[in-house]
Amino acid sequence: MKIWKDKKLAGKYGKVQALVEKELACSAHDMDHVMRVYNMALAIAKHEKKVDLDILKMATLLHDIARVKEDSDKTGNTCHAEESAKMCVPILKKIGYTDKKIEKIVHCISAHRYKTNNKPETIEAKILFDADKLDSLGAIVILRAGMWMGRNGCSLFPKMELEKYAKLNLMGGKLTGRIKDNSLHNVFYEHEIKGKMLVGKMHTKEALRIAKERFKYMDMFLNRIEKEAEGIL
Repeated sequence: MKIWKDKKLAGKYGKVQALVEKELACSAHDMDHVMRVYNMALAIAKHEKKVDLDILKMATLLHDIARVKEDSDKTGNTCHAEESAKMCVPILKKIGYTDKKIEKIVHCISAHRYKTNNKPETIEAKILFDADKLDSLGAIVILRAGMWMGRNGCSLFPKMELEKYAKLNLMGGKLTGRIKDNSLHNVFYEHEIKGKMLVGKMHTKEALRIAKERFKYMDMFLNRIEKEAEGIL
């Protein structure tokens, strides 16, 4: 299968890829996630005009470099998008990028998170945003969620209604709030909190098409699991 082939990039992209890989220690946001987003971003870019692929490639590779910093901060004050944007600057300067290009890459990275008010303005930033969100929809998120749930000792099925869960385990009691206790979370809550919201946030037509198909599959899959658990199927 193609997904088992070597994913090592060449030249400056390969150097940055290796650097980012050392920084990532979360199985849900490891280098495999980055490369899925990278491949999806390039696929979406084929349907858009005047895309600077160099900016898109580098921004995609660096977009989650500070993810471990956010995951390690129990206060919820660290935003990995903002931190990644800061961390990428010295890396890009060392490679030889101009201030103008660095500014564009920084914007892509800082605007890739849907929970902030920092919205993507350029086509490269919009593509990165869309590609990253697509990795939270469809069959792939079932596998990602399973890995995350196993690592955090989550139960397979929800233990309470969504409204009660939000008040108990999401900061500020809001559906957009950070999770307080990972062990109380699971893929069903994730689907209700994040999955249903993401489809309408896509910026490009191709990403919207893919998002609708992926959401439909995930919804069907989770409904199937629920029926199997109830002994209906």
